[in-house]
Amino acid sequence: MSITTDQLRARAAGTFWLRLAAVALPLLMIAPAFWNGYPLLQWDTGGYLARWYEGYLVPSRSTVFGLYLHYGENFGFWINLAVQSLATLWLLQLTLRVLGLMQTFRFVAISLLLILSTALPWLASMLLTDIFAGLSILSLFLLIVGAGRISVLEKVSLFAFTAFAAATHSATLGVPLGLCVAGWTMRPLIGRRLPIAGLAQASLTIVAGGLMLISANHALSGKWAWTPGGYGVAFGRMMQDGIVARFLNDRCSHENFKLCPYRNELPPTADDFLWGNSMFNKLGRFDGLNDEMGFIVVHSLADYPVLQVETALRAMGQQLLHVATGEGTTVWIPHTYGIIEHYIPSQVAPMRAARQQHWELDFSTINWLHVPVALISMLALLGLLAHALAKRRLDDLTLLAATVTLALLGNAFICGIISGPHDRYGARMVWVATFVVLMALFRSFGDNEPADEASAAA
Repeated sequence: MSITTDQLRARAAGTFWLRLAAVALPLLMIAPAFWNGYPLLQWDTGGYLARWYEGYLVPSRSTVFGLYLHYGENFGFWINLAVQSLATLWLLQLTLRVLGLMQTFRFVAISLLLILSTALPWLASMLLTDIFAGLSILSLFLLIVGAGRISVLEKVSLFAFTAFAAATHSATLGVPLGLCVAGWTMRPLIGRRLPIAGLAQASLTIVAGGLMLISANHALSGKWAWTPGGYGVAFGRMMQDGIVARFLNDRCSHENFKLCPYRNELPPTADDFLWGNSMFNKLGRFDGLNDEMGFIVVHSLADYPVLQVETALRAMGQQLLHVATGEGTTVWIPHTYGIIEHYIPSQVAPMRAARQQHWELDFSTINWLHVPVALISMLALLGLLAHALAKRRLDDLTLLAATVTLALLGNAFICGIISGPHDRYGARMVWVATFVVLMALFRSFGDNEPADEASAAA
């Protein structure tokens, strides 16, 4: 079959735009960091950075992610952002390809819309585990559903990426674990849509992530242990909901707790208690209060079961609505600054020169767009599922929509109930809902457009 001049020109034009996108999109994905002049920092960043240097475990700070940051220090952490940007784009295009929707224009358009309307580029530009929370959902889905449509190298890469993501944060591990449980539960109903081999591989990534974390903890601290701190954050949420004050008022008359003298002075929020200048510091922080906080958490569950359920459901619902971009990046973060100054002095000058350290970050205008897009995306996700149910259709996109919906609910359950509602926990996940909705929109308007030849061949 002969190829016409117009076809040759079209192919040349397509190749040009593809090469341009290959260069531009990775840079745009971390544009906030370029604008800032330095990778974005957050309150928790310092705790991860210090793990390599301090050699002991601290609550909620993964040594695996600490090692990942450490190996980027000599490059000003820009290599970490490059990894995050490229991993994001790789998973976006691989998802499109596996679902039979990969077309150069579609991929570029969806990527640009995500960059402009969601928290995704801010997450990719930050030295924090949050970018891996949403990406792990896509990689887990591809391992399960797309196993027969990807290469061996891609399977290995997805497995390693998902395991690493799970090891970066307990909540990031918890959501994929819940999805695997849901997958095994639903397989008798869905059958071949959830291959046993794919479910087994996905489940093994959780095991591998746990082993990775325990091994890194041992390598840095000499202890075969999980990252500590679970009781502290749960205690903070219960304190914020008034459960701790009620427990102390009921018990302090006949039991002796370190917090009894302060039961009428507890801070209004968990953040004020754990990270502010509160009695938590006076009583020895986690070392001094962990056993007591654990006792109060466990026994208050037994003492006030109805209240616990009511506050937990309210926290979960609130978490679903907390989706604003930028929480924790516009505040003063002396701990992170101090860690960099103490352990990585070569980074002090560029860090101090960044816009963020001059209080030039303001997300109020951005969130006029990001918050409505996030909330509308979640509603549209439910609309997609309702439409598929009405049509009795269970294609791959519907399955992905169901997966993301479960992930959002699981994330709200874990983060809202344990840590309390925070915008950061919602923003790091909800962009995946926007991605699914955009795929559905482009599919509905472009059913007659063929996939790229390379994608079709793969």
